[in-house]
Amino acid sequence: MTGATSPSVVEVRVEYKPGVLDPEASSIEKSLGLLGIPEVSHVGTARIYRLEFSGVSQVEAERLAARAVDRLLANPVIHRVTITASPPP
Repeated sequence: MTGATSPSVVEVRVEYKPGVLDPEASSIEKSLGLLGIPEVSHVGTARIYRLEFSGVSQVEAERLAARAVDRLLANPVIHRVTITASPPP
């Protein structure tokens, strides 16, 4: 009898490369100044995707996450990506 195994979990962080316009971050930075918090010198945004894979090893999950990044989650021209193993929920 096989016991239930934990899913392999990968966190994918997608953010703009330096020098690429981040309009949401610019708006937040300006709004913080208007709200009386001018000490913030830089704001950047990022999207984090938490991918849970069933029935695959952690190494395979990371490979599949990289494939998802290449095909869907990021544009290599404007984004930098970090893929890390994450503890299961």
